[in-house]
Amino acid sequence: MSQADFYVLPDADPESRTAFLCRLADKVLGHGRNAYIHVAGETEAERLDQLLWDYRADAFIPHGLLNSKPDAPVQIGWGDQLPQHRDVYINLALDASEETLKFDRILEIVIQQPDILAATRKNYALYKNNGITPKMHDMRKSSR
Repeated sequence: MSQADFYVLPDADPESRTAFLCRLADKVLGHGRNAYIHVAGETEAERLDQLLWDYRADAFIPHGLLNSKPDAPVQIGWGDQLPQHRDVYINLALDASEETLKFDRILEIVIQQPDILAATRKNYALYKNNGITPKMHDMRKSSR
């Protein structure tokens, strides 16, 4: 059975979402797991690819675009693309699909923007309706 975790950030800044994603990807790798980051499209994937390279001077997150580096521990893709593994799925796109449910862990990063809030509520319902009890990690409490 899959596990879904929602990380609710305190602000609406998209950059806070990608900064948190970099920390989360680093943590996933630290636990010896593979991660697939699902984004809305190729432009976002290329931007995220660059951000992961620039994440921290003292850290390296081995990653790549799914269609160019299928063996990287962290892969970035969009559309119908999926990696070979079904380990950790980090959803940065708005919608989750039935394929998302096949991953061991599903991670959603929520910021205070109406479109993202609406999409993650819909994804929360999808997971719940498929027998997954999502866990909420309210990062707003720790930032006060």
